[in-house]
Formats: sequence, structure tokens, C-alpha cells
Amino acid sequence: MLSDRIKILREKSGLTQSDVASILHISRGSVSSWEMGYSSPQSAFIVQLANIFKCSTDCIFGLENSTINVDGLDDEEIAILVSTANKFRKNKKDNPPV
Repeated sequence: MLSDRIKILREKSGLTQSDVASILHISRGSVSSWEMGYSSPQSAFIVQLANIFKCSTDCIFGLENSTINVDGLDDEEIAILVSTANKFRKNKKDNPPV
């Protein structure tokens, strides 16, 4: 649900509702209304939220998995992240939840 995604992404970004509202030049109540599902942000705000949360608009709508920003990492560090993610996937496949 869009409201849940906005809240989750905001919290993962370490931002408060007031922080997001300030960046977007809107009221905190507007952000709260989005997160509670009382209203939905206009498309222009969706794009701005994607920029704030460093994700795609598809991510905000829950249409893709989360991504990891690897800017500033070298090839070896990126390879370590990929290897770690693959180990987690294999572990889940080999040991499904009961």
C-alpha cells in the first residue's frame, strides 16, 4: 500500500514527517495524511519523494524490490555486497520458514 511504503521509506531514510514536509514545502499534516492513507500525494510529490528516499517511483508504489545505493564503492566492495546478498538468498531457499 502506498501509505505504508511512504512511511517505511521515510523511516529507513532517518527522516521525520516534519523533515519530509519541510523539504517538500508542505505541512506535516499532509505527510501524515499520506502515511495514514487518508490522501495520496500528487504525482509531482511522488517524484520528489523518490529523490528524497533515493529510490525509484516504482519502489514507492511497491512495484520493485528495494535497491542499494553503491555510489562511492569500489568494485571489490560491490562484489562483497552481491556475494552477501546471494548467501542470504541461498540460506532462505535452503531453510524456508516453518
